Amino acid sequence: MLRDPSIKYRPFPQVNLPGRQWPSRTITKAPRWLSTDMRDGNQALIDPMDAEKKTRFFELLCKVGVKEIEVGFPSAGATEFDFISGLVRQDKIPDDVIVQVLTQSRQDLIETSFQSLKGAKKAIVHLYNAVSPAWRRIVFGMSREEIKQIAIAGAKVLRDEAAKQPDTDWHFEYSPETFSTAELDFSVEVCEAVMDILRPTTERPLILNLPATVEAATPNIYADQIEWFCRNIRSRDTVVISLHTHNDRGTGVAASELGLLAGADRVEGCLFGNGERTGNVDLVTLALNMYTQGVDPGLDFSDIDEVIQTVEYCNQIPVHPRHPYAGDLVFTAFSGSHQDAIKKGFAAQEARNDEFWDVPYLPIDPKDLGRDYEAVIRVNSQSGKGGVAWVIEQDKGLKLPKRMQADFSRHVQALADETSRELNAADIWGRFEQTYLPGDKDRFVLEDYEETGAAGSRVFVGRIAVDGETRSISGRGNGLISGVIDALAGTTGPALDVVDYSEHAIGHGADAQAAAYVECRTPDGRTVFGVGIDADIATASVRAVLSAANRA
Repeated sequence: MLRDPSIKYRPFPQVNLPGRQWPSRTITKAPRWLSTDMRDGNQALIDPMDAEKKTRFFELLCKVGVKEIEVGFPSAGATEFDFISGLVRQDKIPDDVIVQVLTQSRQDLIETSFQSLKGAKKAIVHLYNAVSPAWRRIVFGMSREEIKQIAIAGAKVLRDEAAKQPDTDWHFEYSPETFSTAELDFSVEVCEAVMDILRPTTERPLILNLPATVEAATPNIYADQIEWFCRNIRSRDTVVISLHTHNDRGTGVAASELGLLAGADRVEGCLFGNGERTGNVDLVTLALNMYTQGVDPGLDFSDIDEVIQTVEYCNQIPVHPRHPYAGDLVFTAFSGSHQDAIKKGFAAQEARNDEFWDVPYLPIDPKDLGRDYEAVIRVNSQSGKGGVAWVIEQDKGLKLPKRMQADFSRHVQALADETSRELNAADIWGRFEQTYLPGDKDRFVLEDYEETGAAGSRVFVGRIAVDGETRSISGRGNGLISGVIDALAGTTGPALDVVDYSEHAIGHGADAQAAAYVECRTPDGRTVFGVGIDADIATASVRAVLSAANRA
């Protein structure tokens, strides 16, 4: 890399736009969406989609609610042409969906495009030619006037070919390709020349697509370009302003959002941002960004995993695990502080009386996308007590007291350090059983017991296996737990003081079990915890005390 890149690269010029309005606006409604997955996205694949994959992708787009779909470039070859004409002949296009085809501004290519749509009820033909200085100078060697004449000639062919098929409801789109690096006044000049030919009206507007063919500036400059264009194009109410951003600078989504603020009506892009080089704008991210602001995007991603599976199958490109909203890890926290905040957020969400979502680190409810909460918190060596407690609660329904969470997390941390890998729910439960629940090597194991006496003076009589030998023990206290502790102290058991006790049901209904937790202190000042699980809450509490005694 150069020490002084300014000798090779120049900053993109600002747009002279006094009183710009877009910075103070808010997106309050969804745009018209057009998917270019089957054209722009398809041409970016190492192995383009075959007819079966194209059909599957088309059905997915219809299912999620995309109403405008660019189905291909019919003049590119027989595969494209046959697929498009097959959709029409086999009546596979839903009545509320309009298909679009793309063509360069050449008469033979335009004619082929119209032939591929013969018999369609309605369709959009999308015409384009590049207009920016670099393309005029380097690629075509043409003047501004010559470039404009290409657009005019193509528009005339559009008009004439549509007239030959009057039974189809034809709509037109024109792109001054490379708009984002072209002179704004020239883009307006070319678009108005096309308008002169096609004569759009408010009832039948022309789509003017303004591509950031190569993203060459910050998103605010693209927004300025869009607002400048909207201000200066004549008969603004007869045109639909469409955005087509790429992601060369990694800000395609931001550019589209700011372009909508600047006055655009429509967005072209691909699911998960597929497309040439760094891709087209990601329609999933853009739509769900709106959703999290309380705006209905008009697209349904309530089964995001089905969408991912279909797109990955058709494109043979994996969705990144950190991809916004869709990646396997985007709703996952490994960090202890993150886990603790999320756990508390879910508890607060459950306690509130309103429906508004407000959980730290989660801008959207994973359940809205068909994801469950089990994968929100995952445990490795970076995790803390909140994450471990979350996994135990989600997996087994146990709500560990706060101080016990810290105690158990140390055992899980040791396991994570030993294994040097992520721990799953089975790993964590195995360590929990080993630490707190009865085992063959435990000193005290409950066999049977009974409780007698009046309130305030209870007698515990139990059969306990002590070091494998069954013994009868008894103790007196003001309740069951104190009776068990007294009985243990009178044998070979430790002397324990109860610091805290809690209990709760696990699940609901007649088959629900109970969990009891006890925190005790030994005479030498150590703190030990015990857990008991049983169908009977009293028995669970006895097991909890014996669990603490075993740990002492």
